[in-house]
Amino acid sequence: MVAGAKVRVMSPEEIAAMGGGESPFLHWPQRSTLFAEREMRLRQIAATGHVMGDYLRFMADLAREQQKRLNDFPAVPLPDAQAIDTAARRGLPPLPAADWPRDPLWHGVVRQMAGQLREAAPAAAHPALDRLAQADDVFLERQADALLNNLNTGLDLATAPVVAAALQVYWTHMLLSVQQHHTAQGQPVGRIDDEGMCPCCGSRPTASITRSSGDAPGQRYLHCSLCGLQWHMVRIKCSHCLSTGKLAYHSLDRADAPVPADDEEAGNSGSRAATAPVQAETCDDCGHYLKIMHTDRDPFVEPVADDLATLTLDLLVSDTGQTRHGVNFMLLFGEPDEAPSPGGH
Repeated sequence: MVAGAKVRVMSPEEIAAMGGGESPFLHWPQRSTLFAEREMRLRQIAATGHVMGDYLRFMADLAREQQKRLNDFPAVPLPDAQAIDTAARRGLPPLPAADWPRDPLWHGVVRQMAGQLREAAPAAAHPALDRLAQADDVFLERQADALLNNLNTGLDLATAPVVAAALQVYWTHMLLSVQQHHTAQGQPVGRIDDEGMCPCCGSRPTASITRSSGDAPGQRYLHCSLCGLQWHMVRIKCSHCLSTGKLAYHSLDRADAPVPADDEEAGNSGSRAATAPVQAETCDDCGHYLKIMHTDRDPFVEPVADDLATLTLDLLVSDTGQTRHGVNFMLLFGEPDEAPSPGGH
């Protein structure tokens, strides 16, 4: 591990001022490109000879299926204007992941994707995909409950990425439908009491990403692990405890060794940590970390894809005792109890 150079740390207010005024609070996912861009990035990284190349290509196939389903997702029940207003007054998300009554239409998305993925999937993935293709509604709902409540009990880790992928499509569709139907009455999604959680669904972020162009250059946005919404949070601030006091930034060099930086905005050409497109922002106050990705260092960086591709960084940071604040449904770990059978028994 090599220490980065010490430089002056800019305050969140100074960084915001450099962005040209107040930053827009939300950046909405684009229905036509959200998962297509993820697929493209996953294939790009896999083509470099990445050690996880086979898994990244499988995730690219999954992202392709997600884009197809999002393009054609049918209408589902949504919160009305009164429900949206009530959630806003209480500082709560209008489409809460843990509590929203899920429409069973999402079950068909799981089974369809499992069937399509099996054609090109490696043989090792066939048993899990077959379980999903034949799964009954009870099994799928139990898996969804475990995923959306961050539980390992009863979770089938092998099928979880495909189940989660269908839930991502469903929630992204609901988010964009709410935006379309209720914008005339005002912004349907706003700030909630917990600024480290998604203001639409209350889910944890996968990572944060800085924007290098558009109406918010240099600003950081947290990327929701479920619905794909991005919401603004000033930089040099822990996304878990909101502290600004004891933060550090770590990255991987070309040899996959972590390089700590005293300041993520160092700008020192001699510091690899200051130019790495993906860093881990760690907080000694609460012991949590979240990755931050910089589009000014790599314009093609994508929160979910690049999070998967930097798993080594997670392992090394976790070895120091830090706990991950974010979640990536495409790669879950744990030692769950025996999962229920797809037949619901």
